[in-house]
Amino acid sequence: MLIYLFLYHNNKIISIKIKTQSLKKALKITLKIFLTFFGFILIYIIAVFSLSKITVNQEPNTKPEVEVYILTNGVHTDIVMPIKNEQIDWSKQIKFENTKIADSTYKYLAMGWGDKGFYLETPEWSDLKASVALKAATGLSTTAIHATYYKKMTEGDDCKKMMISKEQYYRLIKYIEESFQKDPSGNFLNIKTNANYGKTDAFYEANGSYSLFHTCNTWANSGLKASGQKCCFWTALDSGIFSKYK
Repeated sequence: MLIYLFLYHNNKIISIKIKTQSLKKALKITLKIFLTFFGFILIYIIAVFSLSKITVNQEPNTKPEVEVYILTNGVHTDIVMPIKNEQIDWSKQIKFENTKIADSTYKYLAMGWGDKGFYLETPEWSDLKASVALKAATGLSTTAIHATYYKKMTEGDDCKKMMISKEQYYRLIKYIEESFQKDPSGNFLNIKTNANYGKTDAFYEANGSYSLFHTCNTWANSGLKASGQKCCFWTALDSGIFSKYK
């Protein structure tokens, strides 16, 4: 059986013959693609909310020796540490002069890992490009670490404090250091950009790929897990992490 479509173009009527068998086949393929996509999204949403409910507890007998925070802007989680203690001086690699203000009196350093395109090209959600979102979702883009200096930390719904042992902090240091790309001399690679969020932050090249399964919050959650702190089995959202610290 044939279906005729009549189109009006340039003052002419054009007829197109379509076999119903071909049309049915095309519709079936389209339906399968739609159902596969919808099914994937449904499974992903279920995983996001169910796996984040599973709690990985803090290691027992933790000595309260180092002050560490988690900080969220409502979407993205940063890990906040003292700039300097007897174990590490972060300012030797994440230099004050890489920020606009270049003020060495700051005491805390927040670090977050994420998609480089989001960080540098999307200051507001309204600036988000489809190409940036697609690359980020599929793991095709590069990543960066956003480092921000703070003079003090104020606990609240968006900022939670934890005291960890020196040994746990060593593990956290190792985890974060391995997230940075380095030059042959072992120096972190500062990204020269005007896309800074303020006067006290800077960006650095990072290892790894961002995707739906490895987000900025997944990175922060893995950092807590590496240092033996309470966290989610897996999470893509900041709410999963902060639900453990209410």
